[in-house]
Amino acid sequence: MDLLTFTDDSLQLGPFLVVTLGIIVLFVGKRINDAFGFLREFSIPEPVTGGLLFSVLFGLVYAVFGVAVEFDLGARDVLLVYFFTTIGINASLKDLVAGGKPLVVLLVITIAYMVLQNLTGISVAALFDLPAAVGMLSGTVSLIGGHGTAIAWAPQIADDFGVANAMEIGIASATFGLILASLMGGPIAKFLIKRHKLQPAQTEPQDVGVSDEQRQKGIGHLDFLDAVLAIHFCAILGMFLNEGLQEVGLKLPLFVTCLFAGIIITNLIPKDFVRWTGTHWPSRTPTIALIADISLGTFLAMSLMSMQLWTLVDLAGPIFTILAAQFVLAVVINIYIVFPAMGRNYDAAVVSAGFGGISLGSTPTAMANMAAVTQRYGASHLAFIIVPLVCAFFIDLVNALLIPFFLNNF
Repeated sequence: MDLLTFTDDSLQLGPFLVVTLGIIVLFVGKRINDAFGFLREFSIPEPVTGGLLFSVLFGLVYAVFGVAVEFDLGARDVLLVYFFTTIGINASLKDLVAGGKPLVVLLVITIAYMVLQNLTGISVAALFDLPAAVGMLSGTVSLIGGHGTAIAWAPQIADDFGVANAMEIGIASATFGLILASLMGGPIAKFLIKRHKLQPAQTEPQDVGVSDEQRQKGIGHLDFLDAVLAIHFCAILGMFLNEGLQEVGLKLPLFVTCLFAGIIITNLIPKDFVRWTGTHWPSRTPTIALIADISLGTFLAMSLMSMQLWTLVDLAGPIFTILAAQFVLAVVINIYIVFPAMGRNYDAAVVSAGFGGISLGSTPTAMANMAAVTQRYGASHLAFIIVPLVCAFFIDLVNALLIPFFLNNF
């Protein structure tokens, strides 16, 4: 197993070392958040703090020594599957029914926002005499869509619309959008919670992370293994579901089908059923919440620390202007449309934190924003049901239709 490989102009870190570094980044982010109260006050996720710091440090290494630090991120994707499987395991049918109307409302708002996001990107690009395709690359292609969608569409946009640096523009927009999304959700939720004096309707176990009281009680090794076993059962079913959907022509990210598998199994097993392990199904247990926190935090730390910021410098002017407009649009939509439409209550504030992640970043960013808020103010099961369903499932389907429509008609 190669820990690292060094060449004249790059240092490549193997997966074991990358995971180790991701954990270090997470602890560094925690220490920084502990030292600077305003970071905790605005619910900035710890992996965001540490990840951004390390990405800057790696950028300085490149600037001074000309050595690019590269990462094998294969293990990161496993952590994403773990995290979304735990969300599925925590989802009860009661919550899904309760989330029906809010889910539809949030989906409609998000689709309308996606249209506005593309129009904003195209309009600002026109101010720089850039083609509409460049505006799209700083619209839903990279922001709502994230790095994966940007990488997938960039070659076609480069070939069909003559944007030679389409890949660089898409990746740059996705990267800076991820940073803005990570910094947006917590402050918006804090503003809404304080302004409207909101609090959870009732005290419930966390979906992500454990309380200080639960930490003091401790979690046994068999509890931990039992939760891991449940996650693996769901993930295996999710893999079969994923392969079956691919056979009929529907391609979804693996973490989405694992989320669905967790929901299915959780709601098929009776609440008082004792399995052959001698334990109940671990839905909404401190152990599941702990594994969710570990998986999401390490995933996000690895994602942010691996950003190659030096590749974005030449594109800064137009991209920053477009992203500034997109940021203002996202904040306005969040505060004045999402929050009122979702009910003006505590759940609505947490959903708004998640929408901050959806609007400019990615599904994990949305979940990290909500995790930071709920660990500070209290649980919101509704938010952790409807936000991932909207941003991890429906958005990709809608975006697949919107992107070619805008490219061909503007």
